[in-house]
Amino acid sequence: MTDTRAAADTKAFRDEVGRWAAGGSDGETARGLAVALGLRTAVLLEGPSDFAAVETLAARRGRDLAAEGVCVVSMGGAMSVARYAELLGPPGLGLRLTGLCDERERGFYERGLLRAGAPREDFFVCVADLEDELIRALGPAKVEEIIRTEGDLRPWQTFLTQPAQHGRPRHRQLRRFLGTKKGRKIRYGTLLVEALDADRVPAPLDGLLASV
Repeated sequence: MTDTRAAADTKAFRDEVGRWAAGGSDGETARGLAVALGLRTAVLLEGPSDFAAVETLAARRGRDLAAEGVCVVSMGGAMSVARYAELLGPPGLGLRLTGLCDERERGFYERGLLRAGAPREDFFVCVADLEDELIRALGPAKVEEIIRTEGDLRPWQTFLTQPAQHGRPRHRQLRRFLGTKKGRKIRYGTLLVEALDADRVPAPLDGLLASV
């Protein structure tokens, strides 16, 4: 299978799993695609910004996850984990499950994985969320430099004038700023990972990539 075909089939698999999870499919198409792709592992992520970060780090490390039988899936929210674990894990397609979760969402993941009979220890926990982990790894000054380079300096400065931001630690201001505009977290999920030194990758993200 060519790289282009594998990428297209992997996207088709993700789309089909989304329909299956929403009740719009019986899962047979997803099952057929999983077999054709030789999938062995599904990486469950809460949303598209985490997806962007994982895919970017994999590319930086020369990894072709699809060719390795690994599919990265954005679930559209932590509360969907039970459904996705049921469909993709032991009760469904029988794939090994791994992924990232935020500390505050750990309970959703533990209950969903337990119900699906999937190991909880294969998931990696971010203290707040992945954006927070990346900001801490890079340092606020580096993140602000990226914001300037990306042409977001004016909205960042405007954001800092808001009363709610007065007196807050810089890393928390930056984390909140990334979530204030649709699409910004996704774009910066890529940019922040691209800016990381090889030895400064946050432990949950580094552990995830090492495990697949």
